[in-house]
Amino acid sequence: MTDPVSLYGTSQKPAVSERLVYGDVAVTLQEGALRHLTFRGTEIMRSVAFLARDRDWGTIAPGIGAIFRERDEALRIAIPMTFRSGDARLDVTVRVSLAAGRLIVQAEGRAAGTFETNRAGFTVLHPIEGVAGAPARATHADGSVEEGRFPALIEPWQPFMDIAALEHRANGFAVRTAFCGDVFEMEDQRQWGDASFKTYNRPLALPWPYRIADGETLSQSVEITWKADAATVLPAAANPSQPARFPETALVLTAGDALRLAANREDFDIVGPQRLLCHIDAAAEPAGPQIAAFAALQAVLPHPAYDLELICRFDGDDSPADELAAHAAAMKTAGLVPASVFVCPSVDRQSTPPGSQWPPCPPLEEIHGAAARAFPDISRGGGMASFFPELNRKRPPLDHLDFVTHGLCPIVHAADDISVLETLEAIPHIARSAKAIVKDRAYRIGPATIAMRQNPYGARTIPNPGGGRVCMADFDPRHFAAFGAAYALGLATALAPFDVAVWTPSALYGPRGLFCDDGTPSPLAWVLEALAGCAGKAVFGARIEGGLARLALEDGHEFTANLTDGTVDGLQPFDWR
Repeated sequence: MTDPVSLYGTSQKPAVSERLVYGDVAVTLQEGALRHLTFRGTEIMRSVAFLARDRDWGTIAPGIGAIFRERDEALRIAIPMTFRSGDARLDVTVRVSLAAGRLIVQAEGRAAGTFETNRAGFTVLHPIEGVAGAPARATHADGSVEEGRFPALIEPWQPFMDIAALEHRANGFAVRTAFCGDVFEMEDQRQWGDASFKTYNRPLALPWPYRIADGETLSQSVEITWKADAATVLPAAANPSQPARFPETALVLTAGDALRLAANREDFDIVGPQRLLCHIDAAAEPAGPQIAAFAALQAVLPHPAYDLELICRFDGDDSPADELAAHAAAMKTAGLVPASVFVCPSVDRQSTPPGSQWPPCPPLEEIHGAAARAFPDISRGGGMASFFPELNRKRPPLDHLDFVTHGLCPIVHAADDISVLETLEAIPHIARSAKAIVKDRAYRIGPATIAMRQNPYGARTIPNPGGGRVCMADFDPRHFAAFGAAYALGLATALAPFDVAVWTPSALYGPRGLFCDDGTPSPLAWVLEALAGCAGKAVFGARIEGGLARLALEDGHEFTANLTDGTVDGLQPFDWR
């Protein structure tokens, strides 16, 4: 089926895009942003966009007026944009000039009312393939020059600061990007799953949110120039050489979900996962009743492994040893026998960006040492219940750990269909960087869903009552449609070479679960059923190219997913076999 609801779970159509061509240069205009700047088919820049973020780092969707165009010695475009924050607005006109070897983008803006924002200005995205590890030179505002490289493994902090201009050589081109109008710096956006390095205005070390006063103006510009440089071609990063096996599949449950499953045991058999990830949040409510709910489920459904995701308070007068001992005693009283326990301090679910003060928390060495005493005969894990950036910035001690875990979410910075699927490009970079942290410990992923269950970067996930494509939303309709099934198979393919021990690609119930509104299993359920049956099988091949994800496992198990909205290799949009 190709109707929007079947494909995307919503009648809202994908964002309209237009490919602009000027000689050998092409760029896509989509919702006011310039995407995929190419020269004779080779990507020079992933994106240039003027963006505004709210106080929870949600993207403020702009209203876009009539676009003016003209073509002479260059292709020129003027894009009027209006951003609204509370009762205030920011009116911006973005002017684009595209010519051979050069793209200039300028923005002039004025606030009407006091406009609150975490960021308002240009964001420039460099692609990652061929660029990660490439040489680069940053010119700072004082004219000094810094020689360096785009990081190969993912950098937890900013690779370059105070950028007036950035020059790099990659993929056969020497590229220069110059910035005016504010202080720009770069972050390794691969951390969040984005397939890009991001240069943005206003350093994160400055306070946010901040306010643009009524009547205050802003003026910024980005100029990108490029020329052929055949000596810059770099080989792509190779997948791991060691043999890999396909991971066991887990589904995440809350205590309420456990009681529901205990009364509806047939729901488990739809996917038949090897494991259940049991979320226990002692910071939100007493742990004892939550533990008892999982014990009641285990009594009637004993055969899957019960992995505890134990979010601990670690505050007040109790030491980590006292709190963990109390949780262990509650498990013994309830009769819950977990296969593993992953311990995460509640405060570590929130991100600590550069320049911010780390929240009070006992040292991880003390926490995991206490966990080893509280759970001496159980496999123990560390890492983050949130995402890879948090793990990368606060790495657990490995001495007391058997495994390390983190989650994934593809709608942190952008939620359009193309951006979500492009995050699959970043998964090998995340896995390769995580394996360098994990070393010889087992590596687990999860939960990993399109929608976000908890926002590490703000006070809340972003509401999505209209079922749109919304960054950092706790519900995304694509999860329940053909798109969500194809994305999950793409994610499985991207992870497969890295010998992941366990992955958690869905909840069982709720806004990130397996059941549609009418109670029927979603397309995702059938993909996960097939993949769950392949746990432990050797990975013979895994690649994503030409819009297809192809996964080959031992015993002749082969999967293909169409990751496009067109027909490819006989597969309908977002179909799989």
